[in-house]
Amino acid sequence: PPDSEVMVPWGGPPVQKPWLKQHQFPPRFPPRYPFPPPRYHQPQWLGPQRFNAFGPVYGAIAAPPWRPRAPVATVPPSFRVDERERYTGSVKFYHKWKGFGFVELNQKGVVPTDSVFVHWKQLNSDDRFPFLQKGMEVEFSLTVQRDWHRPGHTVRAKNVTMVGGMSIALQDDIDAQEKSFVGGQHLRYTGTLKFFTPRHGFGWVILDQGYDVDPSVPSELKVETAEVNAAGQQPRFMENLAVEFGIWRTLRGEYKVYNMTLPGGHPLTQDALENRISMGPQTYSGDVMIWNWRHGWGFVRVDPHLQLPPRVVAKLAQQQAAARQRGKTITNDRAIYFRRADVAPGLMIAQGLRVHFSVYIDDKGAGACDVRR
Repeated sequence: PPDSEVMVPWGGPPVQKPWLKQHQFPPRFPPRYPFPPPRYHQPQWLGPQRFNAFGPVYGAIAAPPWRPRAPVATVPPSFRVDERERYTGSVKFYHKWKGFGFVELNQKGVVPTDSVFVHWKQLNSDDRFPFLQKGMEVEFSLTVQRDWHRPGHTVRAKNVTMVGGMSIALQDDIDAQEKSFVGGQHLRYTGTLKFFTPRHGFGWVILDQGYDVDPSVPSELKVETAEVNAAGQQPRFMENLAVEFGIWRTLRGEYKVYNMTLPGGHPLTQDALENRISMGPQTYSGDVMIWNWRHGWGFVRVDPHLQLPPRVVAKLAQQQAAARQRGKTITNDRAIYFRRADVAPGLMIAQGLRVHFSVYIDDKGAGACDVRR
């Protein structure tokens, strides 16, 4: 019969199907990869390999072995430290852009592994972007906090300073060595901040006209988080704001904003932007009525037997009247607004928590600050 009518019995030789991407080479003749295979996949047909200090070498490229990050050592909830005692140690590791690291204690045996976690919010720093450097000596206290990323409690450093209690100040000296400035490190220009978004970590500034600068300097300059002077705090969203700044040039020839402040050199803190006025050191007590942990704000109910300052009472009345005009329902006229930034470091806010706080007034009304247990 013709070839087209020949029947192929079951169990015969397999039919090659190109669309299944079957191996076209026998195991003893592998193709030459232009790059090493992924770390999690080790082909069996590579045969003998060469190694160096980082692991197996494929051609001229080394594949360093993947190692999971060691978790922070945990302690039982009953573990206690003297939070008034001061310790010294050296920075073992610190990630500047992620804002955390580890410090190795000089006093051995105080905590497990003799090292503690440190967060940038615990740095007592004069820098606009607080950070530490590996190997530097620091002084600090210890505190035990619950670890919300994994079960258990961890020992952490707080109130970190230079040895002797001086504030940490590194940024200006490092910038003087590593950056190239337009007119000098301390020469200031004025302009208008179009916007700055902390979520994306940058914004744009329009330089005022009339400055005698090189024609290559653009009229609009990019500003990054590290150059927003918020007095060591997390900068907030800002737009259409008069500012003062320097200009520096990157290695790629780009011009960017340096050390941006309010006119006169005042830091871009939330207090300054909202004209916050403290009502003094007196503290009040109450319980947390509402806490929106996702957006970082809430309300605290002031104890009924406490009397608030008259200016605070007047601002609260204005706030409540404006809220009613927007259709809001006011259930308690002694509820004061607060933000996560006004909460003491390490305090985990929850509804019903008893707290102590101070009060302030600003352009938006009244609020609670320095919230602590």
